[in-house]
Amino acid sequence: MTRFLFIIPLVLMASSASAQQGHDACARDVSRLCRAVMNDGDAAVLACLKQHRARLSKACEKTLTEHGQ
Repeated sequence: MTRFLFIIPLVLMASSASAQQGHDACARDVSRLCRAVMNDGDAAVLACLKQHRARLSKACEKTLTEHGQ
């Protein structure tokens, strides 16, 4: 779980304020949908989020879309 604290900000490559919002927006989705790949790196988590896009919270979906994902 510690590693996850850095995943979303690094993947989204946004400003620190925006990155924190991205982390907050997607934290529950990653825990719920992508727990199995949390330790496999940023790319694996992002791929998992994209794979489960239809099941993402509106906030996480919006964050990914705003960052070109």
